[in-house]
Amino acid sequence: MPKLETMSRLFLIPSIILFASVFGFAQQRPLLTEDVDITAQGTIEVAAGVDFLQNVKFPLSGLKGDLTRVGDIRVRTGFAPNVEIQIEGVLQNFLAINSQTAVSPIPLALDGNSTNDAGDFIISTKIKLKNETKLLPAVGVKFGFEMPNSDQSRGIGTNQINVFGKILLQKRFGKVTGKTPRVNVFGNLGIGIMTAPLERFTQNDVLLYGLAGIFKVNDRINIVSEINGRANTRGGAAPLGTESVSQFRIGTQIRASNLRFDTAAIFGLTKFSPRSGVTFGVTYQSPNIFTPAK
Repeated sequence: MPKLETMSRLFLIPSIILFASVFGFAQQRPLLTEDVDITAQGTIEVAAGVDFLQNVKFPLSGLKGDLTRVGDIRVRTGFAPNVEIQIEGVLQNFLAINSQTAVSPIPLALDGNSTNDAGDFIISTKIKLKNETKLLPAVGVKFGFEMPNSDQSRGIGTNQINVFGKILLQKRFGKVTGKTPRVNVFGNLGIGIMTAPLERFTQNDVLLYGLAGIFKVNDRINIVSEINGRANTRGGAAPLGTESVSQFRIGTQIRASNLRFDTAAIFGLTKFSPRSGVTFGVTYQSPNIFTPAK
């Protein structure tokens, strides 16, 4: 694992530099559920945000506390008319520790009552398979993998390689003016294959789900909401680090000066989810900056 970890970190650094240098809307911040729409070919969309989460649990390390996620970066670029490439992750997590188990399940390297670490970044591809019709939704797929960028001894990340695949559906309803839809509803359903950190040759296949809606108030303001999470598919307890988590989000998107600002309240829905929280972010779309090869 050390060699693989070093390679993944080396790959991550130039990737972040590349995308941050263009700084350039990722998947509809502040929502986590993926829509079917593809970024315009030749453009780059970048979203960046900050999350404040209360009473976050980390069963693998036995830590509980309030988590601040700085630099929640989501980047996507149109590779073809129906294909986009995405990279997403958190530049730095800061945990104020409120409590921890007497004996941690894994060795920890902590200093005082707080800890920090980089997030595990995700690289993925989204493909639009079918356009929306009057009666039927648009259909797409998304698949990718999570890299082991974190250091598990810091108590926040799991430092494991996980892979996933999802089916995406999207349908618009109503009109505001002209052909602009008033309501945009989209959902995801898929499987995540998560490595069990403490069990050799073991994985947990979790059910991934999400249902989201965007209500257009006017040309500048949207109301957004969703339920998103993963569910343990085992009959018994999930391996540590692969537990069921889910959250409900409700918030707004406000467009101003070619930017889209967003904020949302977050409410945990399962035992291992954060109790509550809030997120703030901004999204920018670049003009066409390159022409993909044909």
